[in-house]
Amino acid sequence: MKNNVLIPVYDISAKMPGASEMPGFTIGRSLNMPAGGAVYPHRHAGFTITLLLSGQMTQYIDFEKYTVAAPAVILLAPDQVHQHGSEDSICESVYIHFDKEFLMAECQGMLNCWACIFDKRAIPVKAAQMQELMNYAGLILREYSSMRPMRDSIIRNLLNVLIMACGRLPQHNVAYMQLDTAQSRMVRQFNELSDQHFRDKTQVANYADMMFVTPGHLNDTVKAAVGRTAKQVIDEKRIMEAKRLLFWGDHSVKEIAWQLNFEDDAYFNRFFKKHTGQTPVMFQRSIREKYN
Repeated sequence: MKNNVLIPVYDISAKMPGASEMPGFTIGRSLNMPAGGAVYPHRHAGFTITLLLSGQMTQYIDFEKYTVAAPAVILLAPDQVHQHGSEDSICESVYIHFDKEFLMAECQGMLNCWACIFDKRAIPVKAAQMQELMNYAGLILREYSSMRPMRDSIIRNLLNVLIMACGRLPQHNVAYMQLDTAQSRMVRQFNELSDQHFRDKTQVANYADMMFVTPGHLNDTVKAAVGRTAKQVIDEKRIMEAKRLLFWGDHSVKEIAWQLNFEDDAYFNRFFKKHTGQTPVMFQRSIREKYN
């Protein structure tokens, strides 16, 4: 497997106060930018929930600019390229960072696709909705600052409740994230496997073999759940990663094609243009103009 080393990954939770006491999780309240004002494109090692309580924040997330005024929720998944805007004003926020393993140790299965919640990046909310989220976040903050017995378990469960509350905010498909069925478990497993392997396993048959189902059944199940076939989902992930790599740095199209396991750069060019309407070089030029 060709590991991505072209975009820096920041392990924010490891650098926050209290991180050594609870590996894989941190929460805090800030009057400035929650991640320390990183102004260069980067990824986070884990998931991030930011509750914007006052002020305004500008975020670039996967080539889109979000200027968000409080109250609002900003959600980031590990693979997303993230950059703070230089025009950010002083704002108050509660930020939560956690590794997937921290949450899933006790809460796997309560949502069939809790990670899908993080596909919606910046969500304006009403004051009453923010108050509900802050009720849960306040309980987590209180537990985090204590050393009482069962602290980790209580925080894990409260975090799961907070994520479910985020999942019923506007823009989310709550029906898709409801309690497990055999189909939704298959979709969740496919999403997790394809997130991990899309660079080096590009065919539906690769995942069907790992999941002990037929490629046709996997395609049909994924399409029924998300409206796209398993192959389309894999291709979308490859295209998104190609865009991220094209955006960051001065790496050649040939290097990026190799990174994403294409046979050669000519095939990568055809694949990219088929899915985006632009060649990789055209996209790289336009995205740099947009950011600069």
